[in-house]
Amino acid sequence: MQPLPLKNEFFEWQNEVLILNVLGTPSAKQDKILKPKGTQLKISIKKAPEDGKATDYMVKFLANEFGVSKSNIEVVYGETSINKQFRIKSPKKIPECISF
Repeated sequence: MQPLPLKNEFFEWQNEVLILNVLGTPSAKQDKILKPKGTQLKISIKKAPEDGKATDYMVKFLANEFGVSKSNIEVVYGETSINKQFRIKSPKKIPECISF
């Protein structure tokens, strides 16, 4: 894995933890990491926003994309909002569609 900058508009590294600011789009046609929009990374998921289930689904999706278990992802805020922040501990891979 190549070295990444410590901070960008939508992410920040704190040692081995990636802090990721997300603008979520529930009820989308497909699960996909899109382009950054300002200080957030746009991510669409198929799950509908019902009682935080979309956030749980997004955690599962991000775990797969970053090569970690779900327990390595913490929802800092935004459990029931489209504006979210995640802490991803020791990601094993960085999705190609995220350009640093």
